[in-house]
Amino acid sequence: MYDVVLLTLGSERDAAAGCGSGGACCGGANEAAEEKPERCETPRVPVLACADALTARGARVEMVTARSDAEIDEVLARLDGAPRPDGLTWPDPDSKVRLVVATASDAQLRAVLRRLVRRYAPPPSRRPADLPGNRTVPDLPPVGVLPLDPAGSTGHRDLVAQLGLSRDPAEVAAAVLDGTPRRLDLLRNDGGSVTLDGALIGAADEAGRPLHWRGRVEVDDTVLSDGDEPLMACVIGNAGGYATLNDVTLLNRPDPTDELVEVAVAVPVVSRSTFGRKRVRLEVRRARGRAVSVLPRDEKVPFLDDGAEGELNRKRSWWTEPGAWAVWAA
Repeated sequence: MYDVVLLTLGSERDAAAGCGSGGACCGGANEAAEEKPERCETPRVPVLACADALTARGARVEMVTARSDAEIDEVLARLDGAPRPDGLTWPDPDSKVRLVVATASDAQLRAVLRRLVRRYAPPPSRRPADLPGNRTVPDLPPVGVLPLDPAGSTGHRDLVAQLGLSRDPAEVAAAVLDGTPRRLDLLRNDGGSVTLDGALIGAADEAGRPLHWRGRVEVDDTVLSDGDEPLMACVIGNAGGYATLNDVTLLNRPDPTDELVEVAVAVPVVSRSTFGRKRVRLEVRRARGRAVSVLPRDEKVPFLDDGAEGELNRKRSWWTEPGAWAVWAA
């Protein structure tokens, strides 16, 4: 039977600084030093229900709350394979350990996948012969995804909804024990992170109106914007979470299994009618390819990447890793 780790990220884990000042995750540094981190938070109801379902099937279950990258890495180390002659850390394809990530957002799932990539991606100078030619990472271990929010509690279609995965803890447990891995494409970027769903580059004012910015956007050899014209938004899609913006369709065919990234830019185009009235229409330009780069002309351009906020202040490139990660599916 399987050993199953139910991994929850601490509430502080969404913050850019990770665990917090002085390593204090749940109050002051003295309190954190005196008490075990596990006492700081009670497991959520879906986690307990999933653990009960797994235990009822004979699985050995451990619930872990991670509040730092180091604590995530401690869990992921259990998925390592046997030592290799080349000294690389590699996942065990026949592991009896199964990982379930309890997620409050796609950003939390992304945080775990980011650590998986960092653990198993070999340095370019030590690229092994058994690594697929179109990838920089091996097949990452499948993960079970346990949503912490009930269906319909948010208007955003998260990855669980897009992939048609169950939100029911008992069904998630069954998929982890009896299901099969569904392999999905992953986007890596030169900032050292990953994208599972997509990225939306741009911002809006307090009234929700998009703010213009400028940047050069290239998909393989196709230039969607040369950087001289104003843009309302740029969407980089592996899946369809950012396919529409204010009822405007930006991405036509986002598919996390087609080995391609779909990119769109929304460009406001001004024209004048016969009577001289100024009209603004939105022109959407799209392209699909293996890689995309965005070079902002403005000093800082806000963006969302799998729901995580950031600012783009230099050139950033994303590229596809076909079938690199996987979820347990019924």
